[in-house]
Amino acid sequence: MIQKRKIRKATLDDIANIQNITKITWNQTYEGLIPSEIQDKFIESAYSNENMEKRVRHSLFLVATVNDRVIGFANFFLRESEAILGAMYISPNEQGKGFGSEILAAALEDLKGVSKIYVEVENGNKTGEAFYQAKGFSLLEEYEDDFYGHILKTKRMVLDNSN
Repeated sequence: MIQKRKIRKATLDDIANIQNITKITWNQTYEGLIPSEIQDKFIESAYSNENMEKRVRHSLFLVATVNDRVIGFANFFLRESEAILGAMYISPNEQGKGFGSEILAAALEDLKGVSKIYVEVENGNKTGEAFYQAKGFSLLEEYEDDFYGHILKTKRMVLDNSN
């Protein structure tokens, strides 16, 4: 069966799928790095229906679909001539199939005129770090972050998008 892949702007109808992808992907990505109860607290807050509605309406929020089924997303926040990639998650069973690359390429088209794009990656998220390095992001700094009472070692990376 031919798979119809598409990258598009998220709609309010996508929120439940985005929340589900977040929960599944966080559990897999951060197992052993962030305790599950802290993951749950963060997801309940950052991905609440109210916050998701704001993010879909007021930021660059893209979804990747296969046969109209949402399988991943990326969310960028604009700040003057810079952008922050706040989240990018692909369903675990769809990872490694190029969706992350496609959604990032689509975002870069939408972010023409933005000089720098920042992303934060938790130390230990080797897949995420390798992905961003392969896409041209470079390490800017490392710092410790108090994340709901749990200390995380975080890497801040940047992509020069001024070309």
